[in-house]
Amino acid sequence: MSAFIGVDVGGTNTDAAAIDADDRSVIAGVKTPTTGDVAGGVVGAIRALLDTGAVSPTDVDAVMIGTTHFVNALVEASELQPTAVVRVCGPATRSLPPLVDWPESLSSLVGAQVHLVAGGTEFDGRTISEVDLDEVDRVAALITEAGLETAAVTAVFSPLDTELESVVAERLQKRVPGLQVSLSSQLGRIGLLERENATIINACLRRLADRVVSGFERSVATLGIDAPLYLSQNDGTLMDSEFTNRYPVATFASGPTNSMRGAAFLSGESDAAVIDIGGTTSDVGMLRNGFPREAASAVRVAGVRTNFRMPDVVSIGVGGGSVVDVGPDGVRVGPTSVGYRITSEAMVFGGSTLTATDIAVAAGFAEIGDPDLVQGLDDGVVADAVAFMRHQVGEALDRMKTGPDPVPVVLVGGGSVILGDEVPGASRVVLPPNHGVANAVGAAIAQVGGQVDRVATLADTSREAVLEAARAEAIEKVVAAGGVVETAAIVDVEEVPLAYLPSNSTRIKVKAVADLARPGAASVTVNEEESAR
Repeated sequence: MSAFIGVDVGGTNTDAAAIDADDRSVIAGVKTPTTGDVAGGVVGAIRALLDTGAVSPTDVDAVMIGTTHFVNALVEASELQPTAVVRVCGPATRSLPPLVDWPESLSSLVGAQVHLVAGGTEFDGRTISEVDLDEVDRVAALITEAGLETAAVTAVFSPLDTELESVVAERLQKRVPGLQVSLSSQLGRIGLLERENATIINACLRRLADRVVSGFERSVATLGIDAPLYLSQNDGTLMDSEFTNRYPVATFASGPTNSMRGAAFLSGESDAAVIDIGGTTSDVGMLRNGFPREAASAVRVAGVRTNFRMPDVVSIGVGGGSVVDVGPDGVRVGPTSVGYRITSEAMVFGGSTLTATDIAVAAGFAEIGDPDLVQGLDDGVVADAVAFMRHQVGEALDRMKTGPDPVPVVLVGGGSVILGDEVPGASRVVLPPNHGVANAVGAAIAQVGGQVDRVATLADTSREAVLEAARAEAIEKVVAAGGVVETAAIVDVEEVPLAYLPSNSTRIKVKAVADLARPGAASVTVNEEESAR
């Protein structure tokens, strides 16, 4: 038997699931408490999965991990690397310097040096000013003097022309051997500050990424598993260790993404809402062609505005471990949660704290722990608590829908029992098998991806020719990333005419995915241009 193992690290539980690599059926799934040591928690989850006897270490062809380690480091302002911030901007944009909108607690840790150098591109592709290599050399000398090991390079309108960033990066690395450089054109979209912010975040996490990924690889090896390691990206596809080391920021929203991909796989729904209810929060997102709908606007991470690829998700403080408060103003559930302590503090487990799980058991939605321990709860309190939770989730669903009509809803997550079988705004509610470990399943069945995102001019060619070339390039990238060409498919095509650019210009985005090739069956080298744009 050949199997893929998926692991997803959540705030309350770390889940693991094994998927048959041939028929893609779920072999087994387990939930273990999340630990402070993320690598140790991953090992514990995989060991628990192996202990079921359903899969052995020699059966494993690949391990896929979704982790919150990097976003937690940013939120907690820990393990961040001092970074040289270089903006290629000519005389423009100086009124809003880099890090201008960052919280002081973060900018003081990350922005070791800030440099504004000549260069950049106008909105229509014209050059603002030529790059002054002598000026770049002076910046390199200052970076060397400060002993900095990472840099973030951003050029004005670089998504239109990536050459300026590449020139500056190559010069810096020539003058500062070993310098790790992150380029904004490979990470963000149009929008200078948000794209620059994403690049700085990526740069300050590079050293941590090296350490975390190598730690994962060593930990998996200690279990006797000799298989490639992949990490989940924000868009539901995989990246190998080398790619993760270059783009750790691409993992930030892998948790919600894995849950949504797992929900689509387990339920068979490709266009629906997904409500992932964990121990502390509920995440609501929308599936489009089986993949999460991307956020169209800037997303704040730890108070910093960014515009890299992120799933469009609304989170609310209602989960299985949410504390129920019965007060003079009525019954409220959350946002306070007992989290991983639910097995000792919830009433159904002999504790004294009334939680959402206790309400679900008392309402007859599930049989968890000892139901006799909650039989004495007031019927009115139970009904009000259920109504409150459904109202909160229904409001979040309304915020995600694009119209007033009800939509199919897939419930996943260990806390999904708290809603029963009713969700306001749902045309039908689907609770698929193995819904409790949907996030780990989503990691295990993740595919490799390739994306083309460029501005094209239609003056000398047709729209159809440009689209066809973009589709072909996306397929080439997904195959180069280790995908099986026979399974490659285009899952998203987006075209946005740019009226402010000359020559009938348009922005083309094409995304392709494919199943992961077995080790030895195809190259698993990630194309350097395939990035979190």
